[in-house]
Amino acid sequence: MDLLFYILMGLLIVAANVLGFLSFRKKKSLYSGALTVLLMAPVLGGIGGVISLLVIRDAFAVFYGLQVAYFLLVNSAIILVIAVITSAVRNYRTP
Repeated sequence: MDLLFYILMGLLIVAANVLGFLSFRKKKSLYSGALTVLLMAPVLGGIGGVISLLVIRDAFAVFYGLQVAYFLLVNSAIILVIAVITSAVRNYRTP
């Protein structure tokens, strides 16, 4: 059962990152990608919580969805830091 939830968590994180990458490619902005991943954190966390509720059938399964949302929030913070560093490097490199 644990393996199923680890795979589900990995798939949800990959899905958020792919959606963020598609947003980045469409708008050509790293901040847009970071914002997309940030906004997908509660959505995919809720989806993970509902799936875990359906599988486990226990009220405490909602905490799994909260854990997925937490990992996605940390992921979006990392993407935002990378975007800020990239913007700073671009501004210093261009005369």
